[in-house]
Amino acid sequence: MSIMYVLVIIILLIAVVSTLLLTGKSDENYSSSTKRNTTNLTLIYVVIITLSLISLGVYIRFFA
Repeated sequence: MSIMYVLVIIILLIAVVSTLLLTGKSDENYSSSTKRNTTNLTLIYVVIITLSLISLGVYIRFFA
């Protein structure tokens, strides 16, 4: 069991160090890529929610 604790601590330390190293890099196109990503995620959510509601309606209509 103590081996598991050591492994978890090692993985945690590696994750913290790698996160800190990555946050040091800046992105010049951050604002434009953020807007594009937000638009893409919004479209994905709209499509998924619409398909989910249609599927729920079909399920209720035919199987309930």
